[in-house]
Amino acid sequence: MTSTTEFAPGLTVQGFTPPLNLKDFKLIAFDMDSTLINIECVDEIADAAGRKAEVAAITEAAMRGEITDYKESLRQRVALLRGVTVAHMEQVLAERLQLNPGAEALVKACKAAGLKVLLVSGGFTYFTDRVRDRLGIDFTRSNVLEIESGPNCGQLTGRMVDQSWGDICDGAEKRRTLLEVASLLGIEPSQCIAMGDGANDLPMMGVAGLSVAYHAKPKVREQAMVAINEGGLDRLLEVLR
Repeated sequence: MTSTTEFAPGLTVQGFTPPLNLKDFKLIAFDMDSTLINIECVDEIADAAGRKAEVAAITEAAMRGEITDYKESLRQRVALLRGVTVAHMEQVLAERLQLNPGAEALVKACKAAGLKVLLVSGGFTYFTDRVRDRLGIDFTRSNVLEIESGPNCGQLTGRMVDQSWGDICDGAEKRRTLLEVASLLGIEPSQCIAMGDGANDLPMMGVAGLSVAYHAKPKVREQAMVAINEGGLDRLLEVLR
């Protein structure tokens, strides 16, 4: 591994010499939970079921890369959400979910430079759709929580719904999605930026021309070309012109 250089306080780079030209890139792909937004949605939904500690422990182990089967870890966590209502999810959305600092500024700068924006998440469409609409994101891929009618309103069954592309958006699917969207846009993976914080972001970060770790787990920081350890997402713009 090349040695990392502290480019500015709380911002390290490796494997290239800044600045790079933002206009040389055509797509930026973001993870959602703890990258674009401030929470892990699955943990906060679990809080409504009184199971946050249990679910958060599995999330943390998965993000650190200690649980190798991400799909299985997500199935275990979603099973613990059984009976949580749509009203509870609405509450998480209204009261807890916030965009991370610099999210709007970075997306705006990328769009102004002609990049398309992809949101690819091991989280859920219930939240990615809202974030997509708020930021004007072009493409999203995430998981669908199965909902059944309950006594008051819809409630979670503890399962996810299969989609046309597959069952669960894990690290391999994030990588596949980035490559699929690049192909759709007629661009090379080297013209893509991928940004994330957890182990399941490493596969897509590994194929992108520029990989960015945001307040990430140690394993992710070590492998990323840019690591933002302090400050907002828009600090990426410090190494791009």
